[in-house]
Order: sequence, then structure tokens, then C-alpha cells
Amino acid sequence: MVRGKIVIRRVENMSRRQVTFSKRRGGLLKKARELAILCNVQVGVIVFSSTCRLYEYANSTTATTMGTAMPSMIQNYQSSQEQHQLLNPVSQVMFWQGEVQKLQQEMQMLQEHHRKLMGERLLNLGVKDLCLMENQLEKSLHRIREKKEQSSTNHILQLNEKVRQYFYHMRV
Repeated sequence: MVRGKIVIRRVENMSRRQVTFSKRRGGLLKKARELAILCNVQVGVIVFSSTCRLYEYANSTTATTMGTAMPSMIQNYQSSQEQHQLLNPVSQVMFWQGEVQKLQQEMQMLQEHHRKLMGERLLNLGVKDLCLMENQLEKSLHRIREKKEQSSTNHILQLNEKVRQYFYHMRV
């Protein structure tokens, strides 16, 4: 028995529309999974219902942890769009000017942060900002001390192992 073609138009009955949405959403996501498996490709589907509920499916060969496939895929898409825009020389110049501007702003921000950490330009900071900076420095110092202690412990363990091996070989 062959199914007849249906006219694709908006379903007026609200309950029928919800049932249709649910069934077709399931079918769409199933097809996306099948396409990803059969063709070994990255597939991403984003669906918002009429009640603004999000449904998504993403598989990715590059994302290793759950929940990172969709952001990774969107980032790949944006990078690919930027690459296509770079084919146009005017777009390329505008893109690189924007990148230079972003990097200059980031560099200025990092230089200012570095100056503050080094104790320069602290006159215009309030007590709250100074306390926050002090806490940040204490946390950094704590992490450095932990790393130093871990490194020292590892070094001592390595030396102990060498001594143990030396005495073992001396007995043999």
C-alpha cells in the first residue's frame, strides 16, 4: 500500500500540530543520526518548538566529551564562514583589521593587569579592588607553592627509586 502525498502546510489544530511536531522532530533527529553514522560526517540539528523549547542533536568526531559536540560544530561553522569571507580581498582586509584591533585591546588589557599585579598604577584602585587583587595574588602564590611541592615530591621519589635500583643492582 502506497501512501499518498500530503500537502505541506501549517497544521491548524493545536493538538495535531504538537503530535506532528513530535513525530517529525523524532524522524529528523533519527535521519541526522543515520546520516552521521552512514557517511561518517559531522551533523548538527537545532530545533526550537513553538513554546521555545530547544531540541538538538550533534555528533562530532572531534568532540571527546558529552555536551561539547554542538559548540564545537558551531565554532567549526563560524570558522568556515570566516574562511569563505576571506576569499574576497575586501573582506579579508576587514577581517584582519578586526583581528588586529581585538588583539591590541587584549594586549592593552593584559598590560594593565600586569602593571597592577606588579604594584604599579594602584593609586586609582579602591579598597575593594585592592582586596580582590590581594586575594588573587594569594591564590596564585598558593598554586605556585603547591606546584613546587608536587615537583619536589616527584623529584625525591625519582631519586629514591634510583637509589633503590642502585642498591638492588649492587646485591645482584
